[in-house]
Amino acid sequence: MKELDIKKDVQTQFGQSADSYVESKIHKEGRDLQLLVQLADLKGTEKVLDVATGGGHTANALAPCAARVTALDLTREMLAAAEKFIKGNGFGNVEFKQGDAENLPFADSSFDLVTCRIAPHHFPNVKAFLSQVYRVLTPKGIFLLDDNVVPEDDELDRFYNQIEKIRDYSHFRAWKKTEWISMLEAVGFTLSQLHHFEKNFQFASWCKRMNLPQEDQQRLQTVFRQAPQKAKDKFRIRIDGGEVVSFAGEAMVVKAVKGI
Repeated sequence: MKELDIKKDVQTQFGQSADSYVESKIHKEGRDLQLLVQLADLKGTEKVLDVATGGGHTANALAPCAARVTALDLTREMLAAAEKFIKGNGFGNVEFKQGDAENLPFADSSFDLVTCRIAPHHFPNVKAFLSQVYRVLTPKGIFLLDDNVVPEDDELDRFYNQIEKIRDYSHFRAWKKTEWISMLEAVGFTLSQLHHFEKNFQFASWCKRMNLPQEDQQRLQTVFRQAPQKAKDKFRIRIDGGEVVSFAGEAMVVKAVKGI
């Protein structure tokens, strides 16, 4: 599939799911969000860019600590939902801009901090994205990357990406931790910290967030039930009465520094 088609899929999918992402408990209350704020260690003078802001939760969390936050998203409806959410919380130092993560519409060295949370698995060209982040950061600027990752085992990698693609056709790829480290270092970043943690998904709400048709939900139920035992063990798939109830994924937060 061509990159332009993938990005159109992202806009379509998230345009119709914008409000549900603002209200999503995982996005709104995930413990990774507080970790991002902690790792940002803002002093109040910084210019911050939140790429693929989605429901605006990261931009909202950083707004009280920064001089200026720019919330960028590819999808117009998402930006509108994020703006309503953030302005509703009383923050006036956040601006909203529609744009592509792989072609950031900003000058070189424009931001002291760039964040991107639970989004890069939708990007068809993450190397271009990382190069753009590096470009718009000031020297010694900080990049905080937060996304779902897959195990190093190839079979488990394929299983996780398969279920995500069924659930969300705009999903491109969740990467391995080692792949992210390699790509970040290749661009020129120095890794400062890496945090790894488990994420628990309730099957019903996981599907509902994407307005998934019943037919696709049943297909996913079948894939989970027929999963190899090592996938059932690794992802802690819980099945009750023949129905999938929940499963566990994993995510990674990385703090990387430009040019040291």
